[in-house]
Amino acid sequence: MEKPLRIGVLAVQGNFREHAAVLRRLGAEPVEVRLPEQLEGLDGLILPGGESTAITRLMRLYGLDEALRRFEAPVFGTCAGMIVLDRDHLGLADFRVQRNAFGRQVRSFEADLDVCATRPSFRDCEKPLRGIFIRAPWIEDAGPDVEVLAEVDGHAVLARQGRVLVAAFHPELTDDTRIHELFLNLVREASSVRA
Repeated sequence: MEKPLRIGVLAVQGNFREHAAVLRRLGAEPVEVRLPEQLEGLDGLILPGGESTAITRLMRLYGLDEALRRFEAPVFGTCAGMIVLDRDHLGLADFRVQRNAFGRQVRSFEADLDVCATRPSFRDCEKPLRGIFIRAPWIEDAGPDVEVLAEVDGHAVLARQGRVLVAAFHPELTDDTRIHELFLNLVREASSVRA
């Protein structure tokens, strides 16, 4: 029997419990990460949505910022997690994010995203992917190696660069597990390359 993937979920602030629940549903083993040493032995890591300023401060306080820069496995950032991964923060991906790009809390919305055009191999791609956008960012500037997977009104909201996957929305708040499955497949690919 195949050993379950051990996926860390940054648990200093934000929606870490919701991500852990999705990972369990998909047969992965979630590990709450609050200290640098808890990154050891992980196959991947999720940086959840929450408040990016609070997450950044707490990461710095606990020494997680430098530990994350050294972390070599795949990383998935949602909403605030996407902000934390950009050029101006941890610098793990070559894009710049506009915070609260769609507006304040009262401008939160849901939208169907078309991933078929960019990723026809996406499971059930003909079925729209529902995105929940809460004070959501968007990618305002992306380097040449960033693959945009979905847009809203011409703004990148789902993207990948190498081992980094980011979403401006909250896939952990829906019953649709396809984005987490995409990340776990990325983790499996990276694990086979490292092995």
